[in-house]
Amino acid sequence: MKVIKFGGTSVGSACNILKVKAIIESQTEPVIVVVSALSGITDQLLHTAHLAASGDAAYEQEFMALAARHRETVRNAIADNVLRDNTLKKIEALLGELCNFLKGIFWVSDLSQKTADAVVSYGERLSSLIVASTLNNAQLFDSREFIKTEKQFKKHIVDFKATNVLVRKCFADKMHLSVVPGFISQDSKTGDTSNLGRGGSDYTASILAAALNATRLEIWTDVDGFMTADPRIISRAYVIHDMTFIEAMELSNFGAKVIYPPTIYPAYHKNIPILIKNTFNPDAQGTFISKNKTDWNKSIKGISSINDTCLITVQGLGMVGVIGINSRIFSALSKSGVSVFMVCQASSENTTTLAVKDEDAELAVCSLQNEFSLELSQGEINEVKAKKGLATVAVVGENMKHQPGIAGKLFGTLGRSGISVIAAAQGASETNISFVIESQYLRKALNTIHDSFFLSEYQVLNIFLTGIGTVGGNLLEQIRLQQRTLMEHNSLKLNVVGIADTRNMIFDRNGINLETYREDIRKAQKSTPDALREEILKMNIFNSAFVDCTASPEIAALYADFLEHSISVVAANKIAASSEYETYFMLKDIARKRGIKFLFETNVGAGLPIINTMNALINSGDKILKLQAVLSGTINYIFNTLSAKIPFSRAIMMAEEEHFAEPDPRIDLSGTDVIRKLVILSREAGYAVNQENVEKHLFIPDKYFHGSLENFWKTISKLDSEFEAKRQQLEAQGKRLRFVAEMDRGKCRVGLQEVDSNHPFYELEGSNNIIMITTERYNEFPMIIKGYGAGAEVTAAGVFADIISIVNIR
Repeated sequence: MKVIKFGGTSVGSACNILKVKAIIESQTEPVIVVVSALSGITDQLLHTAHLAASGDAAYEQEFMALAARHRETVRNAIADNVLRDNTLKKIEALLGELCNFLKGIFWVSDLSQKTADAVVSYGERLSSLIVASTLNNAQLFDSREFIKTEKQFKKHIVDFKATNVLVRKCFADKMHLSVVPGFISQDSKTGDTSNLGRGGSDYTASILAAALNATRLEIWTDVDGFMTADPRIISRAYVIHDMTFIEAMELSNFGAKVIYPPTIYPAYHKNIPILIKNTFNPDAQGTFISKNKTDWNKSIKGISSINDTCLITVQGLGMVGVIGINSRIFSALSKSGVSVFMVCQASSENTTTLAVKDEDAELAVCSLQNEFSLELSQGEINEVKAKKGLATVAVVGENMKHQPGIAGKLFGTLGRSGISVIAAAQGASETNISFVIESQYLRKALNTIHDSFFLSEYQVLNIFLTGIGTVGGNLLEQIRLQQRTLMEHNSLKLNVVGIADTRNMIFDRNGINLETYREDIRKAQKSTPDALREEILKMNIFNSAFVDCTASPEIAALYADFLEHSISVVAANKIAASSEYETYFMLKDIARKRGIKFLFETNVGAGLPIINTMNALINSGDKILKLQAVLSGTINYIFNTLSAKIPFSRAIMMAEEEHFAEPDPRIDLSGTDVIRKLVILSREAGYAVNQENVEKHLFIPDKYFHGSLENFWKTISKLDSEFEAKRQQLEAQGKRLRFVAEMDRGKCRVGLQEVDSNHPFYELEGSNNIIMITTERYNEFPMIIKGYGAGAEVTAAGVFADIISIVNIR
């Protein structure tokens, strides 16, 4: 024999009841069916009763709607006319009783707990009658005849001794099919109708299964089973097919609403397995709960949470060494009917913190203030404090037992995401680590943990990108083309959740369509740096990175805020890393302390691995002594293009046409860009250098950098003859011009140099870059890195590489 329970949504309509009928009639062994009230009816009954108690005649309309719903359900669920009419008569009798109760409440304008319990009992009494009537040869029982309770601290507690005897007696003659209303019970002393609390129908089924030694308890609901996390928060959560009683109990106690927590104990005590199934997806495997620990290759089984948490703290030096303080705390709360679901105590004994639900906070504080009134008046205990706006998260799994580093990984993961843990607790059983955080970080915390402990099928990196010009546009296209491959081969999902340009910005937590974003962004909200910052921080999204493909100082000024909020920063923009040394150092320091990334590889050499290589050398114990580099793809292109047929001014124009130069080429020709790059490299080499420390030897007179761009183009040709003469002279000597950046033990300079055919810089083609790195190890033969140093595609690829390095995939 097995016991099957159907929840409110499972019996919420005639259509659903017919699904339930099909499931029940497919059973091949004797079955006891326990049913909840139709979905929403318990709340509606309470609401109607409260309206009546307040003297509001609107309760009549509520009752009429409730009655009409049950009549309609009977008419649609039962095809046989005679059976339907008989059922409706019984329904009308129950509705008549309920109507009289409500009238009485209205007349006396009072709703006692005893009366409220009687009113809500009609939900299950009506639903069980309807379900039993749809089934062939089903016998309907009244659970008040055998589920007995006692009153303890304003709550109804099951009297198991009396209940078990009555259950066995009632079901001694085993019927093939029995139907029982869940939730409702009877006070064993007074005979008054009582109940087992919200979710009590699960409990009813478990009590019956344990008393009758059922082979299995099935809970049919509207979900496929326990999931690794709340799917409303984590879309990648999935069903856990097997779990232990302990794991199920821990997850249920901390907010997983699949099963009412007290349900588990009776089944656990008798070793009766529980199967969670979905009425609307009966072919799904569901969740099987038993004593047996199954193979599970992950440290944790699931994550659960309680959003409305309040921490009550009792603190005072007068508590130290005093025996019985905690006993008094819990006794006072118990007498007031306050349930505590987490406890933390400092080893010094001067602080005890308790987690309760928000609705119990005021009562808990009053109870403790009364209990410790003397100690409070004498200053031995400080004010009893309540902190609201919190959430509790529980990480559960029997595989955490005896496995070092789980707690460290958990709290490290939260810290790197900028989430502060306010209180934490772990029992010696090692199956549950619980902690309290601010509610605003709940979604972020759950997603971060789910990803970090590989409960998700793939890891997610959420990307905010600003600047959709040539580099940014190329980057988004590269991401779009690579997304599927990264998912399939690296279990990494790149989720672009925000895109901004100078005019508009668009955000979507679920991911922006990278095929239509240019269209979509034109219709989106206006973009300013402040609005961009506000929107990104408001989203408070986990495992995120801000990618800057602009050259904007206003955007660079946002980095510190993002890093402080544990958002990694990837910058193609050179401004931040080349700004004042104090700013550069601050940004690096924040990233280090937060355990996140501030990356700017493409600031120098586009996609060349220069900065990463230098960091690897330093981290392995080497010391960089000297740098020599050609770092301007634009200037190198210009000097490589010069010929008898192509004068200096035309070479500059060609660099702009090929998109190597800035729209205003004077930015490149002034050496400003090279100076920024040299400053960045020198800093990464370990030297505190600012731009003003760089010695400049420019090759164009200063006057060309003043005035309008139009005037520049009109006058720059005056230098053509000078550069042609220089070119001819060097050609005769077998030399070439290179604009070289140098750093020698912290001293920096930039300027034109003549190099011969034996120099590594001589054969540098087109817009390529090259750098020679002299270190203590690479001294006689410096390390050389050479390749494309400009171009939107390679720069975008370099930014992409930085993004990938955030998640450390290979």
